[in-house]
Amino acid sequence: MKTPSPLALLAVDPHGLGGLLLRGSSSLGCEAVFDQIRAMLPADAPWRRLPVSITDDRLLGGLDLAMSLQSGRRIHAPGVLAQADGGAIILPMAENLPADRVAKLLGEFDRGTSRFAIIACDQSHDDTSPLSAGLADRLAFWLDLSDDLTGCSSSRPRIAAARSRLPDVMIDAALLDQLTVTALALGIASLRAPILAARVARALAALAARGTVSAADAQRAAQLVLAPRATRLPATDPQPAPPPEPQQAGPEPANSRDDQPPNDQSAPQPSSSKPLEELILEAAIAAIPTDLLARLAAKATLPARQGGGAASGQFMGTRGRPVGVRPGKPRTGVRLAVLDTLRAAAPWQSLRRRNDPDARPGPIVRVSDFRIRKFKEPTRSVAIVTVDASGSSALNRLAEAKGAVQLLLAECYVRRDQIALIAFRNRAAEILLPPTSALARARRSLAGLPGGGATPLAAGIDAARQMALAERRRGKRPMIVLLTDGGANIDREGRQGRKQAMDDALAAASACATDRLTALVIDTAPRPSALAADLAGRLHARHFPLPFAHSGALSEIIRAEQRAS
Repeated sequence: MKTPSPLALLAVDPHGLGGLLLRGSSSLGCEAVFDQIRAMLPADAPWRRLPVSITDDRLLGGLDLAMSLQSGRRIHAPGVLAQADGGAIILPMAENLPADRVAKLLGEFDRGTSRFAIIACDQSHDDTSPLSAGLADRLAFWLDLSDDLTGCSSSRPRIAAARSRLPDVMIDAALLDQLTVTALALGIASLRAPILAARVARALAALAARGTVSAADAQRAAQLVLAPRATRLPATDPQPAPPPEPQQAGPEPANSRDDQPPNDQSAPQPSSSKPLEELILEAAIAAIPTDLLARLAAKATLPARQGGGAASGQFMGTRGRPVGVRPGKPRTGVRLAVLDTLRAAAPWQSLRRRNDPDARPGPIVRVSDFRIRKFKEPTRSVAIVTVDASGSSALNRLAEAKGAVQLLLAECYVRRDQIALIAFRNRAAEILLPPTSALARARRSLAGLPGGGATPLAAGIDAARQMALAERRRGKRPMIVLLTDGGANIDREGRQGRKQAMDDALAAASACATDRLTALVIDTAPRPSALAADLAGRLHARHFPLPFAHSGALSEIIRAEQRAS
């Protein structure tokens, strides 16, 4: 018989288990999971969605403007979190939720004033999701849309019965210790993980109508909670053999040796079961996805990012996504938040009427009540493709670079992002294409991309750095994409000499890293080049040795880095 699904366990203990993190790019798939969970919760359980642009008063509660103005006194309206007490909060695009909203959501969740589960759907397309680590840490289940989310049938009456039994379910202290040891062995630093695993084990026992958590419950809980959080595989050192028994002096008892069978392979050995902590650890290891540790290793090589990932932007102007209000005076370039202004003025109406009985009918608004709406305008990305156009080897790569730029331009036009092209050859670097999203202009520049000559690598990196810093000052998010084999032979002064040229190139790369510029090195050598790898290390960038790259592959890599930056 199938074990209960994580969705059924969440319905048994919604707030205690925190909730569910669901990864997948399919909105329909996320909605299907939402519907399954809602069908298991009580019919009257509240169900609230949290939009990305929600304001503080809507989230936490605030002034009911209409009732306050009508009654002449301040009337509080509950927020979405208070309305979700006893049910669930839904985050359809959790990766885009601003950090301040996440902090206020988790603060209310930790206080427990309103008890609700958080069901978050991370729809980012890569493993470097900007989803809040604090949010993920509080959710017991980390699942993927591709996972098998089925289990034994769990109807509302069965789950309600398990929920009533849950407070009486006991877990042995030894099992708690073993879950904690397992979490440590898997490299899990947070104490919430074994605590959540223990609550999952208790929910399993409650669904099975048992009053005590069994070892099988603990193993299943380790698989569901600890395995997805693993950051390493535990060491599998062989167990040391027990020391030999010390020989006793004097005559041996009559039954000490003569009555024992000879010590050979045919002699029956006593059966010894594995310790329980080993069984729990093995169960967790068996549930770790085969590619999880590889993804963690790849994520560890990423440079430190600035900003908030795909949802980063600038708080400026009157365009973009609204992200709240602030006190301020109306002036050119800002928008007055009328309702928020009236909310700020409402509590003072009685006092102001007494002080100014001759005032005209209607709300009395002071300058201190004015509220200005804030907008977050998405930051445009600029991919600065810097191509080594020197020599015959680079000539073989120019067609690939042109194809990648063409593909990127088509996507940048849709996203309103930009792309630039720098080529370095002979003794200098040349800007062939300033940052633009104009397709016709880009095609004309690419058609005349030259090739051949020496390799002034330092000049190419310096030109890319100067352009990246200029674009950052304009409020954009630059990324340097360097296509080279790493073999420099022209220094910054335009003189030949491989050693000085390479030293200058590494110094230019270190300057980019000091300025915290996001970079990516595409190794175009016939075989992976140690020089290009060293250059990537100085840049704090990822190194992709692609001796047989094509334009589609380069485009995919650059898009992935843009999403992660």
